Amino acid sequence: MRFYVGSSFSNIEEVRFMCNELIALGHTHTYDWTQNERATSIDALRSIGEEEVSGIQSADFVVILLPGGKGAHVELGIALGMNKSVFLYDLGDQMMNMKETSTFYHVDAIQRCEGPLNALPHQIQDRLKLSNHV
Repeated sequence: MRFYVGSSFSNIEEVRFMCNELIALGHTHTYDWTQNERATSIDALRSIGEEEVSGIQSADFVVILLPGGKGAHVELGIALGMNKSVFLYDLGDQMMNMKETSTFYHVDAIQRCEGPLNALPHQIQDRLKLSNHV
């Protein structure tokens, strides 16, 4: 299956880990935004944004690693709007903290994941199998 991972630049190593592990499980990464430098112009932002939208559109499932910035939340919205399978994982305390959480973290379409990060790829794989997506 094809996947996209959204998060913030501050979580770049965790995103790379997740992508590498999902690829090792036989999935295909649709777009690797971690290869980009921080955008320094509006044209660069536009180009990166178009690639990210395309990556989400062509994905079968989307993983969002919290905490995420503005972009990760837009990616979450695109994925929800397109009825993608969305797996949400919190590297901190944003998901269940009432001061930090979002209503969209708790809608029925979101599959909230817990446990150690290194178990997350297999947790996603197991959930995809249960839903007959793999």
